Amino acid sequence: MRIKTMELRKTHLEEEQQEKSFGTEDRLSPLFQPDTLMSDEYFANYRRRIPLEPEKTLLLAVLEDGVRTFQDNIFAETGKKRVLLDEAREWLFTDGFEHVFSFNSVCTSLGIDPGYIRRGLKRWEEHTRAATRKKQRASQAAPERLVA
Repeated sequence: MRIKTMELRKTHLEEEQQEKSFGTEDRLSPLFQPDTLMSDEYFANYRRRIPLEPEKTLLLAVLEDGVRTFQDNIFAETGKKRVLLDEAREWLFTDGFEHVFSFNSVCTSLGIDPGYIRRGLKRWEEHTRAATRKKQRASQAAPERLVA
């Protein structure tokens, strides 16, 4: 009888250990199962992490328009194009935060250093004007050939 009791206890202990191990496996199994993703969740990985807010999109468009106006009208000497160039130059190279759409305010809101943009535009202007002068001198220096 003692042997049977000991065998029953042994069997009972083995069963309890198996139940405990299955309980652990049941708790751990979700950790090792693949996650099911919806297509929106999957493609979200390829989109911007932080979408550009509409306000920042507007500010970026204002900045782009100012720079493009400056560059497109750099050689204007008279007329409407000269007025546009003067306005763009004044906006780009005036310090201050008087209003929301001042150059400094726009750059600060976008996280861009205004001095960096200004230095780049000045360098671009010098390079463009130097290249134009070089072309003009080359075209003037060409001697005329007489054909007999």
